[in-house]
Amino acid sequence: VQLVESGGGLVQAGGSLRLSCAASGITFSFNAMGWYRQAPGKQRELVAGLRSGGSTNYADSVKGRFTISRDNAKNTVYLQLNGRRPEDTAVYLCNAVFTWGDYWGQGTQVTVSS
Repeated sequence: VQLVESGGGLVQAGGSLRLSCAASGITFSFNAMGWYRQAPGKQRELVAGLRSGGSTNYADSVKGRFTISRDNAKNTVYLQLNGRRPEDTAVYLCNAVFTWGDYWGQGTQVTVSS
């Protein structure tokens, strides 16, 4: 299983950005998918999660601003970032959980300037 994130970059505060996580190597039958982020000097945190049944959960810091979604036809999970803030600056990583284990992507850097 390979996960490849894309869509990050240097952006201004307040705007929108969409991150993508493309999965390959397996049929798209995960138990859960999640977007995590890790800022310098901080622990990795779960930003948004999506279960196979479609339920979602979000960190309090991003509720109402970020949205996780999927496109089964493209084997891709997205994270829509609206209302970006400087504190959203981090490496964003995709995680896929299957019955036998989980996998991580390499991450994509998002830098939000004020």
